[in-house]
Amino acid sequence: MGIGASIFLIAVGAILTFALNVTVGGINLDIVGWILMAVGALGLIMTALIWGRRRTAVTNRPGDYRTVDQTIEERRDGPPL
Repeated sequence: MGIGASIFLIAVGAILTFALNVTVGGINLDIVGWILMAVGALGLIMTALIWGRRRTAVTNRPGDYRTVDQTIEERRDGPPL
């Protein structure tokens, strides 16, 4: 779930909970609104944790990678056995 979907669920849940005074037979819209807000908040937290972890874990700098040929050449340059 992305940030946009989470914010959307929080907004719809807040509208159902705080802005509407409609009675629907068999469904309590206040509870549905609270559930939507909770799911949206949970999705927002999970998205933030995943994106935060992904951004700090990936560190690619130019020159960090060696090709196979360079590795073989480095082994040949070592002291003779």
